[in-house]
Amino acid sequence: MTRTLLLSVSLLVLAGCAESEPVTNTPVDINAAAIDAQDAIDAYGDNAFGNDDAEVNPAGGADINKTDDEAPDNRLASLNPPAPGTPGGLSDDRTPVSEASFTPDSAQGAANVVQTYYALLGARKFAEARALWRPGSAAAGRDLAAFTAGFDRYSEYHANIGAPGRIDPGAGQRFVTVPVQVYARLKADRAPSYEIGSVTLHRVADVDGATAEQRQWKIDAIALKPTAATR
Repeated sequence: MTRTLLLSVSLLVLAGCAESEPVTNTPVDINAAAIDAQDAIDAYGDNAFGNDDAEVNPAGGADINKTDDEAPDNRLASLNPPAPGTPGGLSDDRTPVSEASFTPDSAQGAANVVQTYYALLGARKFAEARALWRPGSAAAGRDLAAFTAGFDRYSEYHANIGAPGRIDPGAGQRFVTVPVQVYARLKADRAPSYEIGSVTLHRVADVDGATAEQRQWKIDAIALKPTAATR
C-alpha cells in the first residue's frame, strides 16, 4: 500500500482554463489545510484512513516479516485508476499549463478547494472537509456523524483532480465545474473502487453587500458514477 495517497490528488491540470473572468490555469500548491492533511498521513502512514488491519513496524512501513497468512495487506493489488484519455479516466488534454500565479476567486482557486477537500477526506479530517461545502447544500445540511458515515466503508480514499472548466457568470453568482476521479479501497472485502465525475463549486460575485465568506468557492454538488478498473 503506497503513500502516494490522497495527495495523488495531484491536480492533473493539463488543460488550459478559458473562462469568462480573467484567470490563468496553473498547478496549485496545496493550501494550509491540505498540508495539515498530509502531515496526518506522514504521521500515521497507511493507517491515516483508519486501515486498522494494516500492522506497521516502528519505522512506519508495513511489517514485511509477516507471512502471507498473517499479512493479507501484502497481497493486495495496487489501486490502478484508469489513465487520462481512457474510459473512466480524466481528459487527456495536453495544452501547456501556465506557470502564473492564481487568485482564490479564479477557476484555479476552485480546483484548489477540490484538491484540499479530497486531501482532508483521505486524512479523515471530516469536519474540515464538510466545512468546504456551501451552506444550504445537501452535505452541509447533514450532521457530522452522517457525513462521516458515507466514508466509513473505505480503508483508503484518493482522488485525481482535473482542469477546471469555464466560470459560469450568473446574475451575481458564479459556478465552476472541476473534474474528479476517485479511487479507493473498500474495508469489507478490500476490493478497489473507482468513480469518475465532477465537483460543482459556487461563490457570490464581487457585488455590494457580499461577505468575504460568500465570495469564497464552496462545494455545491458532487456527481460521481462507478467505472471499471484498469485492465
